[in-house]
Amino acid sequence: MKVIVVGGVAAGTKAAAKLKREDRNADIRILTKGKDISYAGCGLPYYVSGVIREKKDLLVHTPESYEKVTGVPVEIRTEVTKVDRKGKTVEAVNLDTGAVEAYAYDKLVIATGARPFEPDCPGTQLKNVFYMRTPEDADMLRQTVEAGEIRRAVIVGGGFIGLEIAENLAAKDVKVSVIDFAPHILPGFLDPEIADYVENKLADAGVMCFTGTGLEEILGEEKVEKVKTSRRAMKADACILAMGIRPNTEFLQDAGLEMFKGALLTNQALQTNDPDIYAVGDCAMVTNRITGKPQWSPMGSTANIAGRAAAQHLAGKTVQYPGVLGTGVAKLAGFCMGRTGLLEQAAREAGYDAESVICVVDDKAHYYPGAALFVIKLIADRESHRLLGMQTVGTGAVDKLTDIAVTAISMKATLEDLQYMDFAYAPPFSTAIHPLQHAVNILLNKLNGELDSMTAAEYAEEGENYRIVDAGITPSLHGYPYVDLNSLDGPADGLGRNEKLLLVCSKGKRAYLVQNRLKAYGYTDTKVLEGGMTFHTELTEEE
Repeated sequence: MKVIVVGGVAAGTKAAAKLKREDRNADIRILTKGKDISYAGCGLPYYVSGVIREKKDLLVHTPESYEKVTGVPVEIRTEVTKVDRKGKTVEAVNLDTGAVEAYAYDKLVIATGARPFEPDCPGTQLKNVFYMRTPEDADMLRQTVEAGEIRRAVIVGGGFIGLEIAENLAAKDVKVSVIDFAPHILPGFLDPEIADYVENKLADAGVMCFTGTGLEEILGEEKVEKVKTSRRAMKADACILAMGIRPNTEFLQDAGLEMFKGALLTNQALQTNDPDIYAVGDCAMVTNRITGKPQWSPMGSTANIAGRAAAQHLAGKTVQYPGVLGTGVAKLAGFCMGRTGLLEQAAREAGYDAESVICVVDDKAHYYPGAALFVIKLIADRESHRLLGMQTVGTGAVDKLTDIAVTAISMKATLEDLQYMDFAYAPPFSTAIHPLQHAVNILLNKLNGELDSMTAAEYAEEGENYRIVDAGITPSLHGYPYVDLNSLDGPADGLGRNEKLLLVCSKGKRAYLVQNRLKAYGYTDTKVLEGGMTFHTELTEEE
């Protein structure tokens, strides 16, 4: 079997290496446009700050070392420009010599990845305008920072790469601003209220996010001096363009392969509409594991998993890659975030009767040094109680929470399935009732009617119709009535039994306990503000 793999970063090298292990007799060759292969693109932001010290540490293999380890030869600086499906050949040009050569294949794997979006605006050619896609990009930015040339930077794009670059530049004492045309950062990855919370946390760490703000022009004589946005001009010594990526599939426009917005459509075996042509990595669509619909997942994890699955199918194994959940984690400035599954609105659009809850829970035993908080949002189907999505923010192990949720969603678990799971506990690691389990219990209480709560969206729309009541351990809200749980043994003074009351405490737990007791004393319309003052910092700021 003669297999040509086009592209040699993550998905392509994984597919080729795995296939060679499955079938040592397979004739496999990688053709790649770049001079580097198998590099750690996800590690680029951390090289900029020096967390990853040496550039060589980003390179998993050289072409020579890869061939020695796997037995698969790699032709670098070789750009495939045409695919002849009828003749089963690809045409490629040697970028150093200009020579054109045809390569025959029995099976073709397209793993050409994606490239940064280049905005059509003046000034992108100025010095100190950077992209962040290759080790060379990261090296140029790092050298400029270390030379002391950058004191202020504007990052265009509030996705994972943009925010990770922001964190690493801030760690080098660069004043960072992030702009994004979307209403919130991480568009499509977080629900609006969680994104808003993350934006406030970033601002607290000195990283200012300007959403709903477009790039208009980069200004300067020879190098960046200002970045003109739809809001105002910002002084800057550098501009990092991280406005998303576009699949590298232009050479396939006449090949008759089905695409969506430039990404190749594939089935669960990673085949295109031509069964002899596979597509993996950032140039391809996969499947959403919950909805079954096509989804683009330009993540290093997806690239490697899909590359491996495609290789197994090429080797004759029965493979059905079930797809992705949109899982992601990120280390940001002073905290971390994670998410998986469907967002709340996406769950409704998929036909679920979605219910959600936001809660604030301890990340480990509260008495253990370094204990902090998780903000968790859970989304489940109201009828079946099936878990559909989770988002979390905190300084602790958000990846652990996220991965538990990934497992649960993949197994179609209900909240009841998670409620009594035997999770690991010791004070340095967790709480006696696991943080995710705690959140599950809160959502079950809400679904079962034991908790009447108000979401962030509901608070924005109808909060003014309720009288705020301070239900904290001690009075914390200036100008609002206070109810002390410890002395609440009957009707609360000054509060009407049929009055609309919004109970607020630090996290939400004590307000729930107050609500439980008030219900017993005949109060008919109480709500607990989800997340309390920890999530709704504007309540304490109004003092």
